[in-house]
Amino acid sequence: QVQVVESGGGLVQAGGSLRLSCTVSGLTFDVYAMGWFRQAPGKEREGVSCIKRSGTTTSLADSVKGRFTISRDNSKNTLYLQMNSLKPEDTAMYYCVVRNSGYCSAFATEYDWWGQGTQVTVSS
Repeated sequence: QVQVVESGGGLVQAGGSLRLSCTVSGLTFDVYAMGWFRQAPGKEREGVSCIKRSGTTTSLADSVKGRFTISRDNSKNTLYLQMNSLKPEDTAMYYCVVRNSGYCSAFATEYDWWGQGTQVTVSS
């Protein structure tokens, strides 16, 4: 059974940083594309960033380019999202996602496994 568990969310002031982690078990970690989506209250779910099996990264949201960095440690079965220069508009529930493919997609429906989410709140 595949398990996806996020951690690292919390409350931070604008301009601050957080690093989200996501541990995945139950599958061969290094063959899948993985990413982060987020959903703010009253808004649609939005892709944030994705990393292919090869390690190539793709930003799925223009608003986070230059501020968020996705990475993976295949030896630890862990995905990361380093978030810098956080803004109040980054406040959302952040979800770790795994796609049954080595390639990224911008569409939430194309990811097969999801974590429960970790809340990020940025105060102004």
